[in-house]
Order: sequence, then C-alpha cells, then structure tokens
Amino acid sequence: MTVVWKFGGTSVGSPEKLRAVARRLVEAHRQGHRVVAVLSAMGDTTDDLVRRAYEVAVRPQPRELDALLSVGEATSCALAAMAVHELGERAISFNGRQAGFHTDDAHGNASLLRMDPQRVAQALDEGFIVLVTGYQGTSSGDDVTTLGRGGSDASAIALAAALGLQQCDIYTDVPGVFTADPRVVPAARRLDRLGHEEMLQLAEAGAQVLQTRAVELAAKHRVDIHVRSTFTAAEGTWIRREATVFEQAHITGVAHRRRDAVYTVRGLSPATVSGALAQRGAAIGSMMPEAGRLRFTAPGAEVQDVVAAVAEAGAVAEVRDDLGSVSVVCPAVGNRPEISARMLAVLERGGIEPQLVTSTPGRVSCHVGTEVVDRAAELLHDEFDLHAEPVGERG
Repeated sequence: MTVVWKFGGTSVGSPEKLRAVARRLVEAHRQGHRVVAVLSAMGDTTDDLVRRAYEVAVRPQPRELDALLSVGEATSCALAAMAVHELGERAISFNGRQAGFHTDDAHGNASLLRMDPQRVAQALDEGFIVLVTGYQGTSSGDDVTTLGRGGSDASAIALAAALGLQQCDIYTDVPGVFTADPRVVPAARRLDRLGHEEMLQLAEAGAQVLQTRAVELAAKHRVDIHVRSTFTAAEGTWIRREATVFEQAHITGVAHRRRDAVYTVRGLSPATVSGALAQRGAAIGSMMPEAGRLRFTAPGAEVQDVVAAVAEAGAVAEVRDDLGSVSVVCPAVGNRPEISARMLAVLERGGIEPQLVTSTPGRVSCHVGTEVVDRAAELLHDEFDLHAEPVGERG
C-alpha cells in the first residue's frame, strides 16, 4: 500500500526529530508500504528567512522571496533522506519541480494547475522511500513558486490525490483537531471525526492545524485526512468525506487569531483593493464599504504585504493592528440566530467589546482587542459547553 505522510515544522524541528521521522518511515517501509513523506521546513526556518528578506529590502521581490523560502523544505528533505540511508534503507529527495507540482505564476500564493508525479511513482517502484518538499512548485516559466503559508498541507493532499490515494496522514505536534486551541483553552476536547466543511470553517477562522487550501483540495478530490501526533502511534482526528446534516449539526468549536488587522482605505473601489491584494497572494476576508471609505480584513496576510499592495494601487492603508478575532464555528449557524446572540452576550458579560462582527453560513466572528482574544476564546468555549461530549456526536 502506498502512503503519503506529511510532517510539519515542529515534527522535523531538530536533527533528533528528523531522525525519529526517518525511523518511522523506515519501519513502515519494512512492513511493506510504499512511503512518500512531504516535509515542511525545520522549526521556525521559514519565519527566519522572511525576517532576513525584510532586513535587506523594504519590499522584497516576490520571485526572489519564493526562491529564498523554498530553501527550508529542501533542507529538511535532504537531511531526512540522509537519515534514512543511515538506517540502511534507500531514500531520494525531490523538490517541487522534480515531484511534478505545476503552478501558475502568482508568487507567494501560487495555485496548483496540474500534477505529474511520474518521478515519485518511478522511485516508489524502484523501492525508494521518497521525500518531497512541501509548500512549493514551479511556474510555466520554470521559476520556483510557493503555495502560501502552511502550503505543505496542500502539497501532501495534492500528491496523494495524484497518486490515486483516498487518504493522507498529516503528522503534527498535537494529537488531532480540538474544539479550541488546547494551549489557550485547557478544557478543549479532541474531536474524533469532522466533515470537510467543518474543518474548512475552522481553518478559515484561524485554527492552524490545516491550511484552508489543503482542506478544499481534499474535499474536491475526496481524500480523507488523518491529523495525528508525530510523537505517538495513537489515532488522531479523521476528516472525512461525509456530509453534515446542517439543521442537526453541533457547534464544532472555537477558533481564534491573536492578530487579525482591520484596514481602512479611501478612494479605492472594492474591486481595486481585491485585485491589488490578489497580486500579492492575499485574499479579502470581509469588506465593509462605508461613506467615503472601505474597511476590510485580510486574514493570514502579512500587514506589510497588504499595506504595500494598497500603496501600489495608489492609496494609503490605515491599519488597526491591535485587534484579533475569535469565531464560533457551526455549519448550521445561518439557521441558528441564537448562537450569535449568545456569543455577543457572553462577551458583553465578560467586559469584551467587539470592534467588528461578521458572519458566514458556517461561523460567526468578532474582532476584539488582541490582549483579550485568549480570554474571549475561553469564555465562548465554556458558554457552549464544548468541553462536554455532545449527545449523538458522530464517530
């Protein structure tokens, strides 16, 4: 059986952890599996490279920034291949181009156009353990591109689908998906099973377990995701292809972003702002046209990139960077107005004043002061009793 496993930055964050990953790959190989591992950059490597780029340039060229950031994953894969060889098995590492990831030319947030994993399949046929760089591909002009922050998740899902698999395992430093970030809400409960749509809403609201695009790819190609701990053999959370009955759905969880800036521009249309951000690989979260100005959010985008994009469009962005966001995720929230009412009431009782409230069919989000985001998440988790097992929960 062929398996595609993805290991995040914390899972390969040191030589010792890389060797532990290599041992897991070798063990699976010796049990008869054909093993592909997609690796992230080690630890905080990507953040360090971004910092270095902005130390030498106010506005780094997107093409060169992608060339720089791709180094991290290549390092992880080469070192992991060496560790596998040290254990007596054969391994080979491939970068995005070699593994067949073909993208458009949108540096910083490229879209996958097609997959051609011929070299990966050939190496598996020859008995190699295959290490593939996550987060990157190659454009039509043969330039290195990157797939946005957390893009290694998308790399793994896309590769699994291209190899004809119906499952992809995502190994990380937590044992699954929780009803909230357990580092912020100690009472958070691990979820055994989710639907793709539920996980998508959590990811869009700030849960950092999976990249949004990866979940979208999994849903499109009908790939089940198993999010599990790198450091144990225990079952994690299964994200499966089953549909949710919206009218009977439970509240899935609470997600947050400690930093979620709100921007204000004058003199630009919504289309102009959206287009300018798209050229920088950023997307609009919510947009509020008002008299003479436009307020918007760009979740996950770097503030300096948003400001630069607006400047290139001929305007100056005012930034409220002292805000974060907290969201209650429930696929049925559009049919349950009491959820929004309870959310706002519990924040008011806690002395937390929302600066902006937005809703989608799958979640309600409030922007609040950065310093109270964690407390807001705890209050909401407790308000909706998410620490308790819901009656009739699936799985």
